[in-house]
Amino acid sequence: MDFFIILLILCGSAASIFLNKLTWLAALVGTILSILIFRAAGIAGLSFLAAFFIIGSLVTSWKLEVKQKDGLAETGKGKRNAGQVLANAGMAGMISVLVWCAPELRHLVPVLIASCFSSATADTVSSELGNVCGKRFYEILNFKKGSRGANGVVSVEGTMAGLLGSFFIGGIYVIFYREGFSFFVIVIAGMVGNLADSVLGATLERNKMIGNNLVNFLNTFVAAITAWCLMQ
Repeated sequence: MDFFIILLILCGSAASIFLNKLTWLAALVGTILSILIFRAAGIAGLSFLAAFFIIGSLVTSWKLEVKQKDGLAETGKGKRNAGQVLANAGMAGMISVLVWCAPELRHLVPVLIASCFSSATADTVSSELGNVCGKRFYEILNFKKGSRGANGVVSVEGTMAGLLGSFFIGGIYVIFYREGFSFFVIVIAGMVGNLADSVLGATLERNKMIGNNLVNFLNTFVAAITAWCLMQ
């Protein structure tokens, strides 16, 4: 079974390169992280990762021409590089190592991993769809009128879309584990992580102190810490 899953991961990575969704180095990093997550959280963990990747690819590609025209699209035409893969899935990979370092925490690992991808999904969906569908944009720190696409600027439409992304990841968790409380933990952690992303964007990233990849990594870190606290 493990051999079949690892083979499936390798095929998925190869397909991502072929479909121009990942660079070859990003695919290699993604393969390593996928195997770590699978060893820690099984098929459920891979499902969280796959859902994030599929949803992220879809919303990033949607109306890409419009985003490019308005200067709202990231470089690479939707193709993720290794840094972006680490930013979005690196924290989940690090949590997966907890199984070996602290096996008594194994029961928390699926919730923490799901929370990381809940936040990453919410962030990607809210920014990609918010920039296209948003009507009014606000600065996250004071709710004054903001510029579309600027770091730390949010919209109601984007925020609601991000929440739906977190609900989707939480729903996958429920399908595998049948735990209602953990569903709310995952959704709340995703919301908090997404909020942290906006705050970091409005402060440290806007002031050129950190880059977007680190902001994305930190939002998943915040989500994991939030889930950890809620599960205690």
